[in-house]
Amino acid sequence: MSVNGVTGASDVYGTTYSAQAKGTETKSESQTETSKGTGSTSAGAVYEPSKQTTEAVNKKYKPDTNLIAKMKADADARTSQLQSLVEKMLTKQGETYGKANDIWSILSSGNFTVDPATKLQAQADIADDGYWGVSQTSQRILDFAKALTGGDPSKIEKMRSAFEKGYKMAEKKWGGSLPDISQKTFDAVQKGFDDMAKDAGINIDEN
Repeated sequence: MSVNGVTGASDVYGTTYSAQAKGTETKSESQTETSKGTGSTSAGAVYEPSKQTTEAVNKKYKPDTNLIAKMKADADARTSQLQSLVEKMLTKQGETYGKANDIWSILSSGNFTVDPATKLQAQADIADDGYWGVSQTSQRILDFAKALTGGDPSKIEKMRSAFEKGYKMAEKKWGGSLPDISQKTFDAVQKGFDDMAKDAGINIDEN
């Protein structure tokens, strides 16, 4: 074999080995860099909240006084509505009762006499199933109270309180105790509130 042949072969193999070694070295360096990168990422993974998050946590809660005032005004308006309704409704019920029995309330002169047709209508109105009877009158009051609560059971006792105030206002306007039919209506409404609270799982004895 010629010297040139050996030299040529050596050159070829030498070149090949050198290329492979260089490639391996480059790959190894690349893996090392990747490993370093991965290692630094996994080992140094520390959560740092953004400035906005930090400010949000540190920011103290401030109540919306305007919204609170608006909600309170709305609640007061609702209870006033029920009080007014009860006052007018029970006063009217008493007046109708008076007409049916030829007795006018203290609001009139005391000498008022109703005509037969008005008396008959009044008697029908205060009957058990009449418009101003205990059942229908108490149910209208309860329906109105339910509407004002918006379905919120926590407002039941506020509505009850408003009803009681409205009843007292009606008595004051009437000039004393309301007729028996109105007192029965009072009891029926109170029972209705009790049932509403019971259905909502509220223990009325705790209120």
